[in-house]
Amino acid sequence: MISEQEAAARRLLKHLRGEIDAIDDRLVDLLTTRLGVVERVIAIKTDAGIPALLPDRVEEVVARVRSRAQDTGLPPDLSEKLWRTLIQWTIDYEDARLGRDG
Repeated sequence: MISEQEAAARRLLKHLRGEIDAIDDRLVDLLTTRLGVVERVIAIKTDAGIPALLPDRVEEVVARVRSRAQDTGLPPDLSEKLWRTLIQWTIDYEDARLGRDG
């Protein structure tokens, strides 16, 4: 049998997990919207012969996200790690769609 304190903690955790799930749903929706924009970028890059990887743009995005994270209290290292993963996935996706190997 669990204590009253543990039961209360479990109820609170269930509520907080629901909040996290709702945030995760919003993040997925935003990533879906982002991918739609990536599709438009691919069309432009295809027509112009521009490669998927533009190193200066990658560093520009990472710097902007780190600054935004710092301003909002999110650990900048966390934001950089997440965005570098997202950017690399996007580059790989673009390369595949552009019919290139990188």
